[in-house]
Amino acid sequence: MRHGDQEMKDGVRIMSRYDEIKQRVYDANMELPRQNVVIYNFGNVSAIDRDEGIVAIKPSGVMYDLLKAEDMVVLDLAGNIIEGDLKPSSDTKTHLVLYDKFPTIGGIVHTHSTYAVSWSQAARSLPVYGTTHADQTHLDIPCTAFMSDEMIRGDYEEETGHQIVKTFATLSYEQVQMVLVAGHGPFTWGETPEKAVYNAVVLEALAKMALLTELIDPNVARLKESLIQKHYQRKHGPAAYYGQV
Repeated sequence: MRHGDQEMKDGVRIMSRYDEIKQRVYDANMELPRQNVVIYNFGNVSAIDRDEGIVAIKPSGVMYDLLKAEDMVVLDLAGNIIEGDLKPSSDTKTHLVLYDKFPTIGGIVHTHSTYAVSWSQAARSLPVYGTTHADQTHLDIPCTAFMSDEMIRGDYEEETGHQIVKTFATLSYEQVQMVLVAGHGPFTWGETPEKAVYNAVVLEALAKMALLTELIDPNVARLKESLIQKHYQRKHGPAAYYGQV
């Protein structure tokens, strides 16, 4: 593996040009266990610098309590390692596909959070049952179809990215910044890695609320459209007034 501008002099590490993005990705990754959406080494965060043509991502299989900022792996957009001593996340190719096909996003998160994974394993999209969901998006959170055996036997992680992109063929990835991959788990994204983490935490909460709602009333109906639109538009619409706007 190559190490870009990272060098040692007299036993002291010289600053790398990639330190800033590596620190940012490390901080974003460490927010996941703080928010209880990952355990052990499950999950990853990445960020892209489109001007530099690089992505930084968590290394594969490293426990969160052992992770350091310098462990983050920097790659070019073809997946070649530019800087790092460790292997990048096994989900790297999924991230790279999404960065390519969703050109306005700046960060991606994948977790195995309990409630979001449960909906993924049931291969069900997440309906809008309440205003908490509508505050984030006026649309259901989609679940992909199961991948074909051919896709699974092929370049699995890359095909996962393509399966997500296919699911958004008729959806806006900017309006719905999260997806459930059937049988697998959630991916979220945002304009920044911090927003992608925020979306991962919110998605887990929405998945939990939806499950509890269906347990209370298995025949619950989707929230009526006028209430969905009221909450979505007051936060995201052209005349939004939520927060300090």
